[in-house]
Amino acid sequence: MAEQRQMEEAITKFVEGLEEEQKIGKLLETKNSKELNDSEEYEEYEEFEEEQEKEVIEEDSQKEENLKNFVKNIIALVANSEVTEIKFEKSSGKIDIFGRDLGIAIGKNGKNMEAIEYIVNLYCKRKNIDVRSIIIDIKEYRKKKYDLLKNFAIKMAKKSIKEGRKIVLKPMPSYERKIIHDILSDSKEVKTKSKNKEPNRRIIIYPVKEKI
Repeated sequence: MAEQRQMEEAITKFVEGLEEEQKIGKLLETKNSKELNDSEEYEEYEEFEEEQEKEVIEEDSQKEENLKNFVKNIIALVANSEVTEIKFEKSSGKIDIFGRDLGIAIGKNGKNMEAIEYIVNLYCKRKNIDVRSIIIDIKEYRKKKYDLLKNFAIKMAKKSIKEGRKIVLKPMPSYERKIIHDILSDSKEVKTKSKNKEPNRRIIIYPVKEKI
């Protein structure tokens, strides 16, 4: 409990420090802006600022192109497959990959795809690419998997309610368990929980009235 309290206090102080720095930064920014407005060099500074912004946009565009090429090369190496299209959404960090013979790149239960995703995230950190955590989807595998798990979760929930007993699912990867937990989280008739340790961790679906 003491360690938890110390950690919470340390986090609070850190956040307060960041907020204070932000306030100071805004004051300095306002001051500098007023000083520039009063100077003869203000227009020259504006032109300089526009050039800098243009350079940043061009640099980001080049980094994104390099990222796409890196992904293509990785898949060619691990799966000897041809990537015909890569869609990158910077705001979500999602990379959609399409091509031929990509089954090996996906792997059993998406294991190879997860490994590629891990490597690509390392690449982004080392190359200072300013994106949130990268999520890779090959030939809409994740989307199809989500739809499959959604239908399965609803089916098992109905079975649990109908038979009035808990349903124990087979072991699943953490991201699959999370999908099932999220899908059934709003249900008023069933609850879910996980048990056992990896790699045998699995979900139990049980009626709300059932005591476990």
